[in-house]
Amino acid sequence: MATIKKILVPVDGSVNGCKAVDEAIYLASQCKAKMDFVYVSSDINKDIPSHLVFDRIWSKLPEDLEAQKHVETGSIPKAILKVAEAEKSDMIIMGSRGLGLLKGAILGSVSQKVVEESKIPVMVIK
Repeated sequence: MATIKKILVPVDGSVNGCKAVDEAIYLASQCKAKMDFVYVSSDINKDIPSHLVFDRIWSKLPEDLEAQKHVETGSIPKAILKVAEAEKSDMIIMGSRGLGLLKGAILGSVSQKVVEESKIPVMVIK
């Protein structure tokens, strides 16, 4: 595996999303990697403002870890992949299920679509 210099973490405030944040912070600390966090605004998470999610994450970040916030709209998998490409991420770490459990069961999960379409490694956290 190539050196991991930049990790993208999609966040939505879900339990599995929070687990993915913790794993990503640990891995980034070990690799001295930079981090990007992306929140994709949608009908599913409209009641959770991005700043609340980011505030919680920033309270966990070690001071020596460099991180950026991104807020996107539209198709969640497409937005995640767009940010990964634009930021030249080396990998994506994301939760297995977000806030849209019912919608995910009907339409297929976001993580599944990202895994299928990503050009870079994707770690899915349960």
